[in-house]
Amino acid sequence: MNKPFAITLNVGSSLANKTGTWRTFRPVYVKRLSPCNNACPAGEDTQGWLYHAESGDYETAWRHLTQDNPMPAVMGRVCYHPCEAACNRGKLDSAVGINSVERFLGDEAIQLGWKFDKPAQESGKRVLVVGAGPSGLSAAYQLRRMGHQVVIFEAGPLAGGMMRFGIPKYRLPREVLDAEIQRILDMGVELRLNTKVDDILVTMKEEKFDAAFLAVGAHLAKRTAIPAAESAKILDAVSVLRSMEGEDKPMLGRRVVVYGGGNTAIDVARTAKRLGAEEAIIVYRRTREKMPAHDFEVEEALQEGVLMRWLSTIKQVGDGGAIQVEKMELDENGKPVPTGEFDTLEADSVILALGQDVDLGLLNGVPDLTFEDGVVKVDEHMMTGYAGIFAGGDMVPSDRTVTVGVGHGKHAARHIDAWLRGTTYEVEPKAELANYEKLNPWYYTDADKTVRPMLDIIRRQSTFDEVQGGLDEGNALFEARRCLSCGNCFECDNCYGVCPDNAVIKLGPGKKFEFNYEYCKGCGVCVEECPCGAIKMEPEST
Repeated sequence: MNKPFAITLNVGSSLANKTGTWRTFRPVYVKRLSPCNNACPAGEDTQGWLYHAESGDYETAWRHLTQDNPMPAVMGRVCYHPCEAACNRGKLDSAVGINSVERFLGDEAIQLGWKFDKPAQESGKRVLVVGAGPSGLSAAYQLRRMGHQVVIFEAGPLAGGMMRFGIPKYRLPREVLDAEIQRILDMGVELRLNTKVDDILVTMKEEKFDAAFLAVGAHLAKRTAIPAAESAKILDAVSVLRSMEGEDKPMLGRRVVVYGGGNTAIDVARTAKRLGAEEAIIVYRRTREKMPAHDFEVEEALQEGVLMRWLSTIKQVGDGGAIQVEKMELDENGKPVPTGEFDTLEADSVILALGQDVDLGLLNGVPDLTFEDGVVKVDEHMMTGYAGIFAGGDMVPSDRTVTVGVGHGKHAARHIDAWLRGTTYEVEPKAELANYEKLNPWYYTDADKTVRPMLDIIRRQSTFDEVQGGLDEGNALFEARRCLSCGNCFECDNCYGVCPDNAVIKLGPGKKFEFNYEYCKGCGVCVEECPCGAIKMEPEST
């Protein structure tokens, strides 16, 4: 009698545990978009490569990273890291040092000689890339990975574009830039230096190119009508920075005035100090808060002794270097207006840093193009109005940074590849953003960001040695492990441990979890206790 009763009890108990019919909402595992990924102009899977880095598998992390960006050692030095501004960890203690880890991986790859794989198959298609700057190099790399024959025409004597001729050596050592460019060329990309394209249609026809990507940098300095004496020495910032790559360095004198407020103005003022100028003064018509230059660069310039004259504008440059400067003031709308009050500055040279334009001469005679504010407009596929000619970087309406250029090159390469194959590349819709409110940060302990070492002030003022150092392996590993894995399961087992119904099934290392909905009653404890916001509640379907 007891044995059948025991069996009946066990069966009844098993049926009682099936609680699926209780639910009005069910938990589901999701993969949300992390803010760092969302903010990256190059479209890097930041969280993905950090996952490999935090396990100490640096080569896998580097290979994951370089699927989107072939120059991490460069980017780790010159990118303004919008990913860190978006990082959820910044609301907890301080943002993850993503840029620092990227630089570490890039430097590690150069030191250990890691190479890119050559394409497994050749497509038989030839693509012309005009310009060997960040956008052109990025496009060439991606197109070569896809099996296309790629030839870069570069008008200058060296590759790198504004990375070489616009960013000083104290920010980007040339051996680092050269190493990452050479790695791209080693894949089979052909580079022709000192080769200017005057007519894109003629060049494509003569060389039998199937498509072209135009990535001509903004190398033409903008001018302004400032009355000046014949003896006045007025230079442009682009020419000064470009001349730093040659044997003969520019002679700027002891007192240098720079007119402008962007990053180029900061770079050329800091360069003047390193060339021996006793005074380097930036004159800018707005306030520091309105300067387009990044604040950390302004701060570094001030540390090095660069002087700033905010709310000031140059009215005239006279004989003997006498510069007439008018004071400005802000009106009720916050716009600078003249005051009629003047000061005089003495300078041996005046350097104009008022922005750059693109030389669009190669597009003369190309039909169906649309131009706007000195650049060419492209559609959502990065193609101009002329079929087969694509454009990116400084040539199209956008922010002008290395990271944006790299992103344009990758994006355009995917569309060029699809066009050559007679298909269309469809951009996948973005997943839901994993904002801070979706996390449970109380699981994490405070661990402030590791600060990169800085060169001492004396050497910064007198040499072109790199100002900002990199992290060692221990610090890079620490930084990578500060990542919160926002929106993506990292198999912490919290959901498995807290579920009161044993409805979470472990699928094994690397395979994550799934729910047994026969036993889940939809209490939502798993959602509340997931540190990274990788579970959400959805209404039961009717």
